[in-house]
Amino acid sequence: MTRPQPMAQHPFDEALALTPVAATAQAHGRDAPARFDGQPHRAYANMVGPFGGVTAAQMLQAVLQHPQLLGEPVALTVNFAAAVVDAPFRVEARPVRTNRSTQHWTVTLTQSGADGVDAVMLTATAVTAVRRDTWSAVDSPMPAVTAPADVPRAPFTERVRWVGRYDMRPLAGAIPQHWDGTEADSLTQLWLRDDPPRPLDFLSLTALADAFFPRIWRRRALMTPIGTVSMTVYFHAGADELAATGEGYLLGQARSQSFFNGFFDQSAELWNEAGHLLATTHQIVYYKE
Repeated sequence: MTRPQPMAQHPFDEALALTPVAATAQAHGRDAPARFDGQPHRAYANMVGPFGGVTAAQMLQAVLQHPQLLGEPVALTVNFAAAVVDAPFRVEARPVRTNRSTQHWTVTLTQSGADGVDAVMLTATAVTAVRRDTWSAVDSPMPAVTAPADVPRAPFTERVRWVGRYDMRPLAGAIPQHWDGTEADSLTQLWLRDDPPRPLDFLSLTALADAFFPRIWRRRALMTPIGTVSMTVYFHAGADELAATGEGYLLGQARSQSFFNGFFDQSAELWNEAGHLLATTHQIVYYKE
């Protein structure tokens, strides 16, 4: 009799794999840190270093794997202090204050330099909380758009590997086809999900929040060098709402408000196909002239 073959692990879950450091595999006591070893995954490589959305998800993963975790993610801010290199790293997550229903976190990611000295590459803060059933409302309804099944998928370029890990279906404001300096509005709308499909959770939602191409490329069709300096994700859904989304598409909408003297902002919203606003996100991005 032929035995069924075990299913291969999703590349995203491979990328999120963190190994507890032996000395701190179990964090003891109030506000004790937990440390984990990890490394970038080749499937999520960017032009330089790894895709920032997956790195942000790795920072959140350290919080979610901490034995003192309270509740679910409400907010995550990641500061990209330096470019993460394609080498092993260590993440430390520390609950700096735990209240009755909220918990506040600091997270750092370090890598060893060529001189063998550890350097901080990323810092982050997070808030988790035990949510209560309350009156709720959404003042940012999902735009009326074409269903994902009726929108062709954007072609994949081998130049940036991480893009191939997402099924992206542009609706408006696609990446420029001609890099001729033509100015346009900064708005982009698209359907997107993991490829291969994967049930949505807080970690994949974090990465999807960073899946938009830089707004400055849309704004004036020039291949301007950029780098995210700080990224914040606000979570407007709990685990049950994310589970209900399953492997479905999310509608993403991104825009900028200002481009000024080397930095621009980016704000975005992510809804599921049922129209539930799952997350909003904000970035400040460096650009080089």
